[in-house]
Amino acid sequence: MTYELIRGYIPGAIGKIAELHAIYYHKHWDFGLFFESKIATEVSEFLNRYDEATDGLWLARRDGEIVGSIVIDGVEAESKGAHLRWFVLALDCQGQGVGRKLIGEAMKFCRHAGFNRVYLWTFAGLDAARHLYEQHGFTLSKEQEGRQWGLTVREQLFEVSL
Repeated sequence: MTYELIRGYIPGAIGKIAELHAIYYHKHWDFGLFFESKIATEVSEFLNRYDEATDGLWLARRDGEIVGSIVIDGVEAESKGAHLRWFVLALDCQGQGVGRKLIGEAMKFCRHAGFNRVYLWTFAGLDAARHLYEQHGFTLSKEQEGRQWGLTVREQLFEVSL
């Protein structure tokens, strides 16, 4: 399969990012409406304040369809660090190197932007994603029980200094 990476917004991105998250996390973790609406709302808010100098959105597309995404939210990069968000791939695209390319672009952007720290919140059990994070220098710095995604999970904070 041939994939292309696109930087920035294209029509349908908000809905597709929310859909990809909803499908994956419902199938594997039983997340529901709360989670999908949270993703759609937060992606919308992010894109309405998107600044190419400090923010990044990369979409993976196959045959004209968005099949993956990753975001660097730099709104608080100076104080807290850049926030890696909404990293997701369609189920049939996983394990083909697309995720590696997406995170590689995001981290290259962070270095070029001069960010000192990049962090992300995830939860225990997402082993393939964790492996990619660790390949890019992220380390687990905090774990706690939490409900930020609508169900109780073992939330994890990963971070890397650049």
